[in-house]
Amino acid sequence: MKLTIIGCSGSFAGPASPASSYLVQADSGGRTYSILLDLGNGALGALQRHLDPDDLDAIFITHLHPDHCMDLTGLYVYRKYRPGAMPQAPVPVHAPGGARERLHEAYEGIDDDGMLGQFAFHTVTQGAVAQVGPLRVTAYRVHHPVEAYGYRVEADGAVLAYTGDTDACDRLRDLCADADLVLADSAFVEGRDVLRGIHLTGRRAAEAAVGAGARRLMLTHIPAWNDPEVCRAQAAEVWPGEVELAAPDATYDL
Repeated sequence: MKLTIIGCSGSFAGPASPASSYLVQADSGGRTYSILLDLGNGALGALQRHLDPDDLDAIFITHLHPDHCMDLTGLYVYRKYRPGAMPQAPVPVHAPGGARERLHEAYEGIDDDGMLGQFAFHTVTQGAVAQVGPLRVTAYRVHHPVEAYGYRVEADGAVLAYTGDTDACDRLRDLCADADLVLADSAFVEGRDVLRGIHLTGRRAAEAAVGAGARRLMLTHIPAWNDPEVCRAQAAEVWPGEVELAAPDATYDL
């Protein structure tokens, strides 16, 4: 299984990275299967450096804040209106309830049938499982002000746990259990951001990963106003090994 960071900036596109989007790929039966975890604002442009968007097999949206889903509107335009585009089956989009209506409203002048010609929307619930070729994706409801999910992706014996946006919660243990890599929200900073129920800090991300027996910890969703090294240092107070930072356009093998 291969992970490519398409965008890792928290809450909005930063000067060095689009907002949240992660490409996960695995080979099976002589072809490569490709899924996206989130497609936040700015990410569609960066995605095209790594993959023809027509080759996506499925998209999994953690929640309906714009920094995690808004470039679906651009992908709709790319798929439908690009000169020479050939008709193709709708790409499955797994997202919390209301995604189709929310995106329809976000795109003024959209067709009467919304995006149904290009996207097949599937409503995510706690514990829902989707199989995309060799990639098995399980949803875990996490702790954020809106309905939000983390995704556990398994293929060929490897496990990637993506927390999405969340604060500490009991389900992180199951989401991250024995994961080869935990890709963890680290938008908040200890001692500065006191509101709870929104985001993890580096320290809380590390506590969740340690408690779940994970093997690698990578911090992501760090806003441009944060110093990533502060987030890393706070995680390192708990995490026993190297604390990794997600980097745009970087690729990691699991």
